[in-house]
Amino acid sequence: MNRSHWVFRLSFLAIVALVMAATWLVLRQLGMPASLSPAAISDWLNQQGMSGPLLLMLMMILGVVVGPIPTLPISAASGLAFGMFEGTAIAVAGALMGAMIAFYLARVLGREVVQRKLEDNPVFSVNGSQRFLFIAVLLTRLIPLFSFALISYAAGVTAIRAWRFALASVVGMLPMTFVFAGLGHSFELNPLLTVVAAVVILVIMSTLPWYLSRRPHSRIARWLHLSA
Repeated sequence: MNRSHWVFRLSFLAIVALVMAATWLVLRQLGMPASLSPAAISDWLNQQGMSGPLLLMLMMILGVVVGPIPTLPISAASGLAFGMFEGTAIAVAGALMGAMIAFYLARVLGREVVQRKLEDNPVFSVNGSQRFLFIAVLLTRLIPLFSFALISYAAGVTAIRAWRFALASVVGMLPMTFVFAGLGHSFELNPLLTVVAAVVILVIMSTLPWYLSRRPHSRIARWLHLSA
């Protein structure tokens, strides 16, 4: 890797860090509530007038890229402040922008190294399975227990194309975002069901590669474009 590549990577990282820091300072200067409860966020956004939707999107972007703000209360606050449908659209747009920033951060900083070390891996190689990766992102987006930011960064070092990642993210996050925006602070996840669903997905995603490595020409491997 030559010097220009390193300069580009470090410059990209520095720009994102500065933008995120500036966003945090602006939100704090405008009085973003410290409690971050859906009701408090909603009241604050309603006081901001026309800039309310933009501020909610900035909160969501910051929550995804950096993580000081939890995203689920923001989704709930979006519905309380702007209504079910408009709130969902605003929250999804902000989450997607944050996810794409995290995705490209990981891609610029780590994709080349991971690809070089795992050049024969069906997930990280140049010709990695787009279908398998799309399904993996989609499933993990459906369960709020999985870190939205972590999935975004992890996807960036895989072979998944940016547009597939964006599509899987939007489709996967829409159901829960809609539920949270519609029910606001009155909605609570069932911890047991959420954990069980997450465990099931983790088991599938961890055992499937082992199964496919033992049966590289199986019907599932062919459907996922993993067979040689």
